[in-house]
Amino acid sequence: MGLFLLSAATLAFEIDLTRVFAVSQFYHFAFMTVSLALLGFGASGVLLSLAPGLARRPARPLSALSLGFALTAVGAYALTQRVPFDSYRVFLDPAQWGILALHYLALSVPFLCAGTAVGLLLMAEPAGIGRTYAANLAGSAVGCLLAVTAPTVVGAEGVVLLSAALAALAALAFAKRPVGRAVALAVHLLLLLGAFHLPTVLEIHLSPYKGLSYALQYPDARLVFRGWNGFSRVDVVEATPIRSLPGQGFTCIGAPPPQRGLFVDGDDLSPITRLRDPADLAPLADCLLTALPYRLRPGAHALVIDPRGGFDLWVALAEGAERVTAVEPNPLVVHAVRLQGDWTAVPYDHPRVDLAVEEGRPYLARSGPRYDVILFSLPATYHPITSGAYSLAENYRETVEGFAAALKRLEEGGLLVVVRWLQTPPSESLRAFGLAMAALERVGEDPARSLVAVRSYNQMLILARRGPFTPQELEQIRRFAADRSFDLVYAPDIRPDEVNRFNVLPSPDYYRAFEGLLEADDREAWLAAYPYDVSPPTDDWPFFGHFFRWGQVGEVLAMAGHVWQPFGGAGYLVVVGLLAVATGAAVVLILLPLVGARSGRLALRRGGSLRLLPFGFLGVAYLFVEIPLLQRFILLLGQPAYAMATVLGTLLLFSGLGSLLSARVRPARATAALALVVLAYRLVGWEGLGPLLGLPLWARLAATVIGLAPLGTLMGVPFPALLARLQDDAPGLVPWAWGVNGAVSVVASVLAALMALSWGLGAVLTVGAVCYLGAGLTGRAIPSPPRAGAPPPLAR
Repeated sequence: MGLFLLSAATLAFEIDLTRVFAVSQFYHFAFMTVSLALLGFGASGVLLSLAPGLARRPARPLSALSLGFALTAVGAYALTQRVPFDSYRVFLDPAQWGILALHYLALSVPFLCAGTAVGLLLMAEPAGIGRTYAANLAGSAVGCLLAVTAPTVVGAEGVVLLSAALAALAALAFAKRPVGRAVALAVHLLLLLGAFHLPTVLEIHLSPYKGLSYALQYPDARLVFRGWNGFSRVDVVEATPIRSLPGQGFTCIGAPPPQRGLFVDGDDLSPITRLRDPADLAPLADCLLTALPYRLRPGAHALVIDPRGGFDLWVALAEGAERVTAVEPNPLVVHAVRLQGDWTAVPYDHPRVDLAVEEGRPYLARSGPRYDVILFSLPATYHPITSGAYSLAENYRETVEGFAAALKRLEEGGLLVVVRWLQTPPSESLRAFGLAMAALERVGEDPARSLVAVRSYNQMLILARRGPFTPQELEQIRRFAADRSFDLVYAPDIRPDEVNRFNVLPSPDYYRAFEGLLEADDREAWLAAYPYDVSPPTDDWPFFGHFFRWGQVGEVLAMAGHVWQPFGGAGYLVVVGLLAVATGAAVVLILLPLVGARSGRLALRRGGSLRLLPFGFLGVAYLFVEIPLLQRFILLLGQPAYAMATVLGTLLLFSGLGSLLSARVRPARATAALALVVLAYRLVGWEGLGPLLGLPLWARLAATVIGLAPLGTLMGVPFPALLARLQDDAPGLVPWAWGVNGAVSVVASVLAALMALSWGLGAVLTVGAVCYLGAGLTGRAIPSPPRAGAPPPLAR
């Protein structure tokens, strides 16, 4: 029970840290969470190698380690909030690198405590390795569930204290003396109280560069709403200077109505506009880019995906759309907007608006009505792409498959509408244009005749039509653009003399890039020669915001400290730097036992290095399967937090069941079966997610659990089976094997993310299958114990 509780606390804390980093910093730092957790577990194996005496009387250290987790988890979290890391100043202030290292090490200490407790139990009860491993993984699965349900009640900050309270409860279960039990109970109650009544000192410190931080600096700024759910924090701020009129042109001379700013995870302002009737917005809507599709399709039945604060819903209604379906994936956003009902009319509750609270891809995959206009709302505020990336997050809305799904839900002649920010040289708008080209070809349309692109001074509107644009529509588009000083970038009959007329640039870069991509004889070669990676994302490579090429490294380093972006704008290099740190830490953790563990050195001289190889392979294999599955199942389950909790929880739970079977299954057979199953997921199951998208969320959750259960069961077999063999053959290497597995996993967690960004999720999964085969082959170096009744070996 103590191990179950401690494991639940550990996974809840680990998953919650990804939410803390997403709010306090940026997505880049979520990669650090898995790495630092595994660093702590790897260090625990080193500690046990150097101090094997801890296992002789494990009761006292187990209780102390559980309390250590509770106290260091809260302390390390508080340190990261009170001594914040400033990613924008790393090249101007070298001390920031020290702060980052301090955060990395401090946050790994709780995982060191938890990993040492698990390792102690594995050493203290060698006959029960399967049971110990099962309790560890079952508790971890429960921790995953807690991480996505508890924030609704106590917020991400409260989950830190709740995880610590669970660890204190584990200390109570481990404690043998009354004094120890009394201390553990007191700490548990104190942490539980803090979780529900959070001290101010433990509130998340938001990066000063996030949109919410800026909004709160206005003199009359007032926080109107703040709430948490399992995958986001939503804030609503009222301040006089908040004004947002996306897609406006030079002819917009009026100010928008009063607005409040809605922020998700502290960034990406979306306006909540004060209106009582959509007609009040009509004079302003007339000068917006997004009015064009409704002029082409008067009285449209429209679908707006991710409307957030609802401005695009107001524009559709003001422009005369007969019915508007709003697909908003975040119920907390809808709740926050509805709470402004005493200040403004709520667009989600307008009589002509139908609301669906779910992700866009599952909605599009489901059979249903067809639309005249489908609008992908602009998802984020402007982020300059000076060095190749502004987001490393998975985005399944803007992939070839996502655009194709939207095109299939259009009526004949319907319009898919995409809005993106302008960048110099063209990047995100060019990628969106290329996506529309690929999606149109996939559904049997001719991109050269079915695409139009129009720009204002800061945004690009792309229209993809089911069927060719008619001459009358093209003339209407030209009149609309000229009357509002918008520039035509591409149309089927465009002439070079009608581009770059109003929002004049030194050269017509957007026109040249769009025409060049569309007319290229060898499109792949054209994309490869472009300065940025603007190839169309797919469901296997869903990284719309990643434009980095290795040839840009020199530019990034030259701009370091001179641009107003974290790490010079190259978020990819953040992960590369983290890989270097993780590799150095792994080398230290693997070699450190040679310094002080005599039994380990003796075993190493007798061929121990070969015996440790399979544990390294298993560390890489497990992460190379787990991480791409986590990223891929975001498509099926909608939210990263749901995917992480469900996939991780399922794999851990069934790995626990598999560990109970480990004594009956030969490791070589298990790893061979694993390699085949993983490849089957890659070749068959990978594409099999598509037909499941249209199911309700509960059915998709059930399908995830059922589909991953066999894989999880097999993944739980090799490690305890090989560890039990090692216990019989070279017990001095057991803690070292635990450390090698954890240390190699530190590197694998970061390397898997890098490989996915470079070659796609399927490539990472394939390498994971190969590593399982490697574990099976190298595992033969650990002799199996003789079977009962077998004759003794011949004497030499």
